[in-house]
Amino acid sequence: MPFVSRLSDLGGAGVVLEAILASLAGILLLIGFIILRRWYRARYFRRLNRRTFALRSVWNDLISGRFPAQKWRANRFDCQIVETMLLDSIEVASDQQLLPLLHCLRSSGLLDVRIYEARHSIGLKQRSALVMLGRTRAPEAVPALAEALTSNSRETRIAALRGLGRIGVVEAAAPILEHLLAGELDVPEHTLKNALAATCRSQPRFLMKYLSQSSGHTREVLARVLGELACPDMGDELLMLAADPLPEVRASAARALAGLNDPVALSALAALAGDGEWFVRLRAVVALASSHHHGRIRPLLRALCDPNRHVRQRAAWALAQIEPYLNSILRQVVETKDNYALQALVSELERSGAMDKVVEALQPGCDRAPAQAAFLSALQAARLCVEEALPARASVAAAAVAAGAR
Repeated sequence: MPFVSRLSDLGGAGVVLEAILASLAGILLLIGFIILRRWYRARYFRRLNRRTFALRSVWNDLISGRFPAQKWRANRFDCQIVETMLLDSIEVASDQQLLPLLHCLRSSGLLDVRIYEARHSIGLKQRSALVMLGRTRAPEAVPALAEALTSNSRETRIAALRGLGRIGVVEAAAPILEHLLAGELDVPEHTLKNALAATCRSQPRFLMKYLSQSSGHTREVLARVLGELACPDMGDELLMLAADPLPEVRASAARALAGLNDPVALSALAALAGDGEWFVRLRAVVALASSHHHGRIRPLLRALCDPNRHVRQRAAWALAQIEPYLNSILRQVVETKDNYALQALVSELERSGAMDKVVEALQPGCDRAPAQAAFLSALQAARLCVEEALPARASVAAAAVAAGAR
């Protein structure tokens, strides 16, 4: 070519000029690609909006079957739009609204297509099908999802587990628990717990059969899930778990016993508040804090003298909420002669604002009832015990004592 030959005659300058022309050509091609892509996407979204509006205008007829599926099922574009709309509606539908949506999904064959893809596809396509099956909330999707739990791919197993959790029926929990007890389910623990909690929420007692057959870490995981879902009619089972050899199981039992407002549960929590493991005691104190029984004060006072700082702080928080008995509580804490317990309670009283109420109650002109006098005496003892370690807090107590003296 004459032009190319003339460039080669220029030597080094010709090489530079060729590079510049090649760069310009590349830039022009890139700009052309961007323009073409933007035009194509704009055309795609116009078509999408148009078809979505058309299908939404006949949505009720489409769900009821008056608008035959043959009119949109063969069109891949319309099929994707309808499936997306169905899945979005299913996720927010109540039990009454769910039935016609599932009927449309089944009668149109969309559910069968996803089940086939979940069983015969591989990679990303299979995982997408598993996630979509979970969104359908259809019980017939459980077998296909359960088969994927044995996949060699960890991502596929996680997708199947999440799909079973999103279906949210107790039948979906059975394959998860069976694979878990057999030691064949290698998935992240938080994903496993979320799936079991979602599937067993309506029937938490379903976990008890598998919990009795489990051991070790598996038993701990199931106990944690049961601790979140336990209902009041499971009192006997929870009392048995409160005496389990595994500390994590006892801690989960304490969490579940918080929902039982009866003396038996209170006795079990009081015993767990003296457990050998600090986190079991902490969970028991948290459960006692949520109880409304008057008998919780004594175990909370013992927990206030616990050697673990977290247990003391939580017990102090619980005791500071019992305003009608604050004078008696503070007097009993002073009698223990435990400086750490006293510091924790006074600190919590200040943080929660209860100390301000005490100061206001002791202003001049108030009636000095015997209960107020006892409270004042206990507060004076608290000030003497903690004034060196907590000078700022002691000043508040001193102000209260001075106000009472006036």
